[in-house]
Amino acid sequence: MTDATQPADSQVAIEVQKLHKSFGVQTALRGITFSLRKGEFLTIFGPNGAGKTTLLKILAGLARPTRGTARVAGYDVLEGDPAMKREIGVIAHASCLYADLSAVENLIFYAKMYGLEQPEEQAVRAIEKVGLKARMHDRVRTFSRGMQQRVSIARAVLHNPSVLFLDEPFTGLDPQGANNLKQTLRELHTEKRTVLMTTHDIACGLELSDKVAVQSKGRFVLYEDAKNLEKHRFEDLYFEVLSDRLPENSVPGGPGR
Repeated sequence: MTDATQPADSQVAIEVQKLHKSFGVQTALRGITFSLRKGEFLTIFGPNGAGKTTLLKILAGLARPTRGTARVAGYDVLEGDPAMKREIGVIAHASCLYADLSAVENLIFYAKMYGLEQPEEQAVRAIEKVGLKARMHDRVRTFSRGMQQRVSIARAVLHNPSVLFLDEPFTGLDPQGANNLKQTLRELHTEKRTVLMTTHDIACGLELSDKVAVQSKGRFVLYEDAKNLEKHRFEDLYFEVLSDRLPENSVPGGPGR
């Protein structure tokens, strides 16, 4: 078992220390601690209500923790530095696309919002990267869920962020859409971009990741190098979490204590 806490250095892309988040009497995060080095891909698994989306929102600067600290790309997320926003890309449940605009029109709009030079050229380059050049002039409302997800990725990486957050990107995808998305994520990872993803898809998550975590009741009950995990062992533990049979703090030396 590896410890989620690593010494701080210039190669750390994400560093989280004892992060808590409460909504009134309801607690979403309970002291999560971990760090991720530049270029690493972490997938967080966990049941609905485990606090995964809340964690991503805090790291993206879209919510504030109740207590604890977090740094992304060298920036303190609590300070709200606009420079941090330029270092991150976010793909959430909502696509954030305009259905009556074409794929390339959507990307041109966002390129201008990011203040990018030559927005048309940047938009075309991004749409080519996700394999949709042939459909770039079609309206987004005519796209399948998988195609919309690929346009969302193009939108999120238009400004070349160093950190990418993906919240359940495989939800609602058919097998072909999931395979296309996996290939796109492999290419983004090859570019040494740091990626943090939440998903219920065990096969995809294990295949893509350098590290994996299991989050339950606002805590990490597992944080491990993906290469150290046998799929059947991981599945057994994960389904124990889903069935609520795993006792709290059952993973010796695990993070989030």
